[in-house]
Amino acid sequence: MNVRNMYQTLGIDEDVYTYAENICTSLKSRFDEIDRRAELNQLKVLKAMQDANVSEACLLGTTGYGYNDLGRDTLEQVYANLFHTQDALVRPQITCGTHALALALMSNLRPGDELLSPVGKPYDTLEEVIGIRESRGSLKEYGITYSQVNLLPNGDFDYEGIKNAINERTRLVTIQRSKGYEPRKTLSVERIGELISFIKNIRSDIICMVDNCYGEFVQEIEPTDVGADMVVGSLIKNPGGGLAPIGGYIAGRKECVENAAYRLTSPGLGKEVGASLGVSASFYQGLFLAPTVTAGALKGAILAANIYEKLGFSVVPNATEERFDIIQAITFGNPEGVIAFCKGIQAAAPVDSFVTPEPWDMPGYDAKVIMAAGAFVSGSSIELSADGPIKPPYAVYFQGGLTWYHAKYGIIRTLQEMKKSGLVRLP
Repeated sequence: MNVRNMYQTLGIDEDVYTYAENICTSLKSRFDEIDRRAELNQLKVLKAMQDANVSEACLLGTTGYGYNDLGRDTLEQVYANLFHTQDALVRPQITCGTHALALALMSNLRPGDELLSPVGKPYDTLEEVIGIRESRGSLKEYGITYSQVNLLPNGDFDYEGIKNAINERTRLVTIQRSKGYEPRKTLSVERIGELISFIKNIRSDIICMVDNCYGEFVQEIEPTDVGADMVVGSLIKNPGGGLAPIGGYIAGRKECVENAAYRLTSPGLGKEVGASLGVSASFYQGLFLAPTVTAGALKGAILAANIYEKLGFSVVPNATEERFDIIQAITFGNPEGVIAFCKGIQAAAPVDSFVTPEPWDMPGYDAKVIMAAGAFVSGSSIELSADGPIKPPYAVYFQGGLTWYHAKYGIIRTLQEMKKSGLVRLP
């Protein structure tokens, strides 16, 4: 049985397969460049591990207080090496990306301080952390105010607006690298560096934090290479390589990381406690695989952009733009398109492929959200997944794929579902 026949047994029509395969062939040179970058990032990870003297003993877990956990402490050194920072906090006790961001913010802000976002609206789940939407325990409840400067209509930074927004109470600037549920362009590391430089020239003591979710290993450098005081992310996204079952990280200046550790555990305890509970091997191996896994996800995003742009849909990034994260936004303009796309992703999953995703009132969001992900790790968005809020402009956000081949099939399956629902007509 050849590949074409295998696709047919998985429910893909001949015209859908041919349309997608022709686009894949046209993308060979772009895919070769992604593989070159993945090789560089693979070597960076390897060097970070070797420089930290990772040993077999590091793969073992601890229980209880976790005192003298060699694997935990060495892994944090690996992350510090990798991001070229003074310190890092990498823990299974950090439950998700939102938790990691909340931890970094709440530990480094004090009552009377102001938080500034110079890149517009933050990701939906941060609205309750900040207090934009009322929520128990928000920064707002602790007397921490929030200021926001939107991007200009062309996507550039509003430097004059940012300068005017910075005041004597501005303590921390949060820069969201990825687009979240906004159809804007993702920020490149180089652009983030320009923004940080501008802010530091106004007030050098302002902490610049970058939400690095979905961006790790996409480029050859990371935000801490261009002046970020902290980078924050989730281990069930890029750096976990699909193997980390939970966790998050904060890497940056020693003071910032220590503040986060004291908030995560307790004043007086900090990084000294926190058992690794047998997940260390998954954290190490996942990180080792992460550059290759991320490369496969990038190829899937590029394929999705090319397929759907050629069918007349608005896509961000577009079919030819350079990539700075693994997320592909596709705007359908109606809920039926979002739902059909997500059904296709779910049907392509290795787990729960028989389940039909439906929009629901998900905690932390202000509208119904549909999520599709038949994943080995629940909620892992480095695995093949798609989601989107059921509200205008009715855009879906696709990401992940532990292998390029699975990402490719997932996108082809969405096209099959869209065709079946009468939402697209192939040329």
